[in-house]
Amino acid sequence: MRESKEIQASFDTYHPKMNEVIQSVNKVMIGKNDMIELVLVAIMSGGHVLLEDVPGVGKTMLVRSLARSLGCEFKRIQFTPDLLPSDVTGVSIYNQKELNFEFREGPIFGNIILADEINRTSPKTQSALLEAMEEGNITVDGETRRLPLPFNVIATQNPIEYEGTFPLPEAQLDRFLLKLRMGYPTLEEEVEVLSRAEKSHPIENVHPVISLSELQELQKEVRMVHVDHSLKEYMVQLTQATREHPNVYLGASPRGSLALLRASQALAFIRGREFVIPDDVKQLAPYTLEHRMILKSESRLSGATVQTILEDVMSRIKVPIIKEPVRQ
Repeated sequence: MRESKEIQASFDTYHPKMNEVIQSVNKVMIGKNDMIELVLVAIMSGGHVLLEDVPGVGKTMLVRSLARSLGCEFKRIQFTPDLLPSDVTGVSIYNQKELNFEFREGPIFGNIILADEINRTSPKTQSALLEAMEEGNITVDGETRRLPLPFNVIATQNPIEYEGTFPLPEAQLDRFLLKLRMGYPTLEEEVEVLSRAEKSHPIENVHPVISLSELQELQKEVRMVHVDHSLKEYMVQLTQATREHPNVYLGASPRGSLALLRASQALAFIRGREFVIPDDVKQLAPYTLEHRMILKSESRLSGATVQTILEDVMSRIKVPIIKEPVRQ
């Protein structure tokens, strides 16, 4: 039995397969390594992502290139005000020759689903995603149907144009593992974007680097990543502190704690570790908890933001010191 040693984040090296995926997506995305890694965190942990940013910053390209690299079936749903739930889930149609009803699958039947501008459709259609995102099922005409695995929803919304939109309710937001913002590229990065797209679209050079069956096996390995008990306590302390903060009307739910756990396991796995370290939790807390918090109206009027409140919460809670798990 070898002795334990304190964890150093500098020991990180990407898991070989995850490194291949990241390098593949980098053929399309420039300067977005952090975003690639975070969306990959959600996919590896079986979670869903809400990408909120202005049009044209590469949200769709990020999702498409990841789906190609992972060998996943990609489906896109363009959400509009007239979209019906059956347009998402599918519909039963009567076959006059066979004298029975046949179910025709909707675009929700895929591995990676891009729900584009999800806040532009009605709450009734938005709710059609709830069962699918939470349970991996849909129910049509009283019959429950399993969705293919893996199944991940990557939804996008524009944070600027709110006219004619339907803001996602808290119950819907709570089902997203992460909420991310892409951001604009730097001058050098945008010039490189132009150079790569000058003669052909770079996504044409993206090919699967792992198979669907390999991805499913890797997702199982993510669940085996060790999380020290003190780190679990730290995660719960963070979520409970958001509920008890005087400026917060609604804090993160227990699903937030679970999201932080799953995301931390996935991040550790992607970075080639068999155990979670405190830096994983600290890095992922803003992406997993902020969209689960609602401030009091008087707090917003005084200039407080969800970001500053969470920073305050994290500064007050002691970060545990853990040791690398001892192998027999």
